[in-house]
Amino acid sequence: MQRPVSLLFGVHAHQPIGNFPEVLEDAHLRCYKPFLEVLSRYPEFNFAIHFSGWLLDYLFDHYPQDMALLKKMVKRGQVELFGAGDTEPVLAVIPNRDRIGQIETFSRKLETKLGQRPNGAWLTERVWESTVVPALADCGIRYVIVDDYHFLCTGKSIAELSGFYTTEEDARKLDIFPISETLRYKLPFSPAPDAVAYIESLADNNAAIEGSPHRAAIYFDDIEKFGIWPETYQWVYENGWLEQFIQGVLASPKISTRHYRDYHSAEKTKGIVYLPTTSYIEMNEWTLPAQSAQVYADLTKQSKAAGWYEQQKAFLRGGIWKNFLSRYPESNWMHKRMLGLSARLAELPEKQHTPEMQQKLYAAQANDAYWHGLFGGLYLPHLRRAIYNNLIELEAMLDACAPRTDFVTQDIDLDGIDEVCLHNDTLQIIVKQDCNASIVEFDAYSLAHNFGDTLQRQTEHYFHKVQLDGQSQPELPGSGDKNTLGNGISSAHDRVINKHIINALDLEPDDNPRNLFVDRLDGTLVKYQHTESDASAIRFQTDNAPLRIHKQFALTGNQLRVSYRFSNQTSTRFSTEINLAMPSCDGMGGRYTYQNKNPGGFGQLLELTDLTEITLDDDTLGGRVTLKTSSPVQFHARPHFTVSQSENGFEKIMQAVTLLLEWPIQFKEFTITLTIDKK
Repeated sequence: MQRPVSLLFGVHAHQPIGNFPEVLEDAHLRCYKPFLEVLSRYPEFNFAIHFSGWLLDYLFDHYPQDMALLKKMVKRGQVELFGAGDTEPVLAVIPNRDRIGQIETFSRKLETKLGQRPNGAWLTERVWESTVVPALADCGIRYVIVDDYHFLCTGKSIAELSGFYTTEEDARKLDIFPISETLRYKLPFSPAPDAVAYIESLADNNAAIEGSPHRAAIYFDDIEKFGIWPETYQWVYENGWLEQFIQGVLASPKISTRHYRDYHSAEKTKGIVYLPTTSYIEMNEWTLPAQSAQVYADLTKQSKAAGWYEQQKAFLRGGIWKNFLSRYPESNWMHKRMLGLSARLAELPEKQHTPEMQQKLYAAQANDAYWHGLFGGLYLPHLRRAIYNNLIELEAMLDACAPRTDFVTQDIDLDGIDEVCLHNDTLQIIVKQDCNASIVEFDAYSLAHNFGDTLQRQTEHYFHKVQLDGQSQPELPGSGDKNTLGNGISSAHDRVINKHIINALDLEPDDNPRNLFVDRLDGTLVKYQHTESDASAIRFQTDNAPLRIHKQFALTGNQLRVSYRFSNQTSTRFSTEINLAMPSCDGMGGRYTYQNKNPGGFGQLLELTDLTEITLDDDTLGGRVTLKTSSPVQFHARPHFTVSQSENGFEKIMQAVTLLLEWPIQFKEFTITLTIDKK
């Protein structure tokens, strides 16, 4: 007797904290709204959905009618809600106390807003580490979902992955469902009848045996595939793919749509399993440094050509998600700053510990700005800025409750080199005690902004795919083993296209960090030694003969003062490079003001002679930076771009304004001040 396959269909909806309003509006119009409207017309089609907490709040505030529809679907039993960390953190990289707080916050939110407390949870980017099990279990989560790839890495076969397994950690147990990779690539990219036929092929053809597990077809993936990815809105809604798929599933005697919770309560575990630390296959490649990623890609290509990839891919292993923290110094810096503030918040007496502080911390733990791949947002300055906005606001709150000393020395990023933090009520600088003697973080508390939030350009493994100098770049179709070519559409993973004109210089890696006050003598980097620091200043010097340089950083109110003292007068040309994160980037809101005129925007080249003062006005920031020098300098300003990949193709993104000040050493002392004002 043939039994229908249980289709466990789930979607995950997320937008990064700090994303642009127009992006959120577009996501609503092309994805969230039409998806819910289509599904609402088929109440017998059961499905699961996870909205990240920040996005859920946003939709309730801006599109209450859609959320009323979702609530109606929950109430009538069509929808199962999935939990997670409230701000979509990678649970494995935040402290256990914050894991519990994040999960509980979101579970309560779902119960309050939509009337259902979740039994299952979505794991951000399907990043699995066994250390997250206790927090999930302690919060009442009974099961999670990860890729079938995670299970294949334990030696399981695809044939064994038709239900759920059980794991344990520290005397807590948790059940785990494996998401079908084949379904992830078929939905919605292959024609609806083909997708339905594939699910039907999974139906259990064996005779029904009492007590035997009921076979499940398990799908849970980004809802943005249903309308936001390239070509998908027309394909899914205008061409009717989603309705065709739903109708095909409901009409099939071989498929039964079920909730995860119902399947979980009715069926038995398939046994114990211990998953390795991993994420989905594509992520495991993105985490690797460029050279290693290319080796991995070449091995994958060779294995596919040899015909053994699909059978043995679990043993061709890439990196893990935490590699992003060691690969990108900017990601690691944000992460360690977040951990430090989490520890300070945890140490506060309960009466001083406010919900606003807690929410600032949680917002700073949102995953998007910490990694880079086809979708990760480390390369997007507005997402990093959202992290720093919350970190800096939280730090100011903590300082008001439990003041720090005016300067602190510690190894924040765990690289073996101490940093010195010098701050007052208005500004903070963090200087690394290495040979560069440069500022790695420059915070303005009134603006909740880090002017040092720049991004060093480094080689990425996808650079070899970039078409240089504006040459025509064709869009490549799907790979063939994932889609039905000629009938379906291409997945974003299979698209190669240039969004901007890119030249070879755009791909050259930086030879030094994009910090503030990186010094050179005749074009050669100056190497310093840290001498001393106290509440008044941070000091460095160099012993390069015949010229000795003393360098000092000091804060006074809303002004940063950088002083140079030279041991003798020479004809040597000295320069300093100041990289500033200006939120307007190359948009219309950022401009220079010089001698009561506007000579250009931040996205333009600017050269001035005999400059002693210039102001950078930024509407997005709501503030300005005024630079003054004690003597005239040659001034060069240019935008700093990086090249990254996204689901829409390769693109250039402005990360910072690079100011180069150059002057001949004809005087003993020289001073540069940066004054920060709020508009």
